[in-house]
Amino acid sequence: MEQSTPIVRIAASIRRERERSGLSLSELAKRAGIAKSTLSQLEAGSGNPSVETLWALGVALDVPFSRLVEPPRPTVRVLRAGEGPVTYSEQSSYSATVLAACPPHARRDIYRIAAQPGEPRTSQPHMPGTTEHVIIGTGRAQVGPLDDPIDLGPGDYVCYPGDTPHLFKALTADTTAVIVMEHV
Repeated sequence: MEQSTPIVRIAASIRRERERSGLSLSELAKRAGIAKSTLSQLEAGSGNPSVETLWALGVALDVPFSRLVEPPRPTVRVLRAGEGPVTYSEQSSYSATVLAACPPHARRDIYRIAAQPGEPRTSQPHMPGTTEHVIIGTGRAQVGPLDDPIDLGPGDYVCYPGDTPHLFKALTADTTAVIVMEHV
């Protein structure tokens, strides 16, 4: 099987999910709050979508973020540190790597996060019923609801509603975390 680049897989996934939902380019762009030309470029494989754009498209399409970026999975899958499809934030020093997308009939995704101090990664509400579970690997971060984030250190865990505004703000250099997203 020929390997495709991440942007080619993302382009095909966006197009597949848009067609599955019966939406036109214009309607999906409107629902996601992005320009139709941007969506057209993404579907053509010539764009470079940010985390924010892909989340907005996932919410508009009512699919998990990972369904837009995850390549087809083999039966056994190992991801070494530094591997996997990575997307970057436009607003902060934050990247998300999809470690595992939810299989059919399950509704959870797993991400590895790498972040640096500076602007927090603020997230708009995800699909209704979404819950986020975060475990800090290294460093320190403020994580959780936008109006009441929790300070966490290595090994600390927090769970909060992902369908309300929330944030991830690295407090020390080279902060890492694992996020598990549950979708109802």
